Parts: sequence; structure tokens; C-alpha cells
Amino acid sequence: MPKIYPIVLYGDPVLETPAAPVTKFDDELKKLVDDMFASMYEAHGVGLAAPQIGIAKRIAVVDTTFKEDPAARLVLVNPEIVKTEGKQAGNEGCLSLPEFREGVTRPKRVTVRAQDVHGKWHEHTGDDLLARAFMHETDHLDGKLYIRHISALKRDLMKRKIKKLMKAGEWV
Repeated sequence: MPKIYPIVLYGDPVLETPAAPVTKFDDELKKLVDDMFASMYEAHGVGLAAPQIGIAKRIAVVDTTFKEDPAARLVLVNPEIVKTEGKQAGNEGCLSLPEFREGVTRPKRVTVRAQDVHGKWHEHTGDDLLARAFMHETDHLDGKLYIRHISALKRDLMKRKIKKLMKAGEWV
């Protein structure tokens, strides 16, 4: 039975600290990846990075079909963005910043190189939502949140709203 991890919310330092590379490819990693998919689905997300569950390792899972196509499940261990093309603008949200969405410009097509749970390297190219997910999750692993890609004014307004929610005990 997979473990469902709580999602770490904005304000936790693990979200703004670059994650450590994975060096051990064992049963513990496989279990963590299964738990990450279960946690992502439970939170109704299409991508999840390990720091979002409090684990500072370079691991992300992505499924932009949200369980519709099991073959679309991607495991990205130690991912690197190797190529980007074009531009797309669209609303972006984050499980660690629930209830907030902002317009973010990202590449339209992205190629990522990563390892699987066995340590084998693979490349995937994605367009539109998948490209956005690759960039978003890789940013997480680098200690960056999507709000770095919005205007300072919008970011400050969002941070103020979150501080009010924290004071009211509604951001836990």
C-alpha cells in the first residue's frame, strides 16, 4: 500500500533549497516513487517533486493524463533540461501554493534527460502541458517556485495573502 505524504506548503525552506542528486537506485527509491505518484494523485496534481513532500532529492514524477494513460507516467531522477523551443503563456499553479494560479510564460517544447528508478538514462520531449510540467518540476528540484516567473508586484501580493493565511492559522 503506497504511503500518502502531505504536501509541503510555501514557506518551508525545503522548497527553496536545491535538491541533492540521487546516487542509490534501490528498492527504497522505487517505493518512494510509488508513494510520490500516490501522493500526487491524492492531491490532484499532474507533477510532483520530492521537495514538495519534504524530501530534498532530485526526483520528480509526472502524469499529465492524471491516470488516464499508465504509459504516460514519467519518473525523472536527476533530470536536466537539454533543449527548449518556442514559447507558451498560460496559467500555472502548484500543489505547494494551493488556491493560487498566475500566468507564466514557459517554453512550448522541452526535452528532458533523466534517469529512471534503475539508474538508466532516458530522454523525453514534451509539448504544451508536458513541457510546462518538465520545467515546473525541474525548477522545484533547483529550489525555485513558479512565482519566480511572475512580476514582483504579483509575487508580493501573493506573499502578503499567504502571510495573512499563516497568521489566521489557515496555511498549515
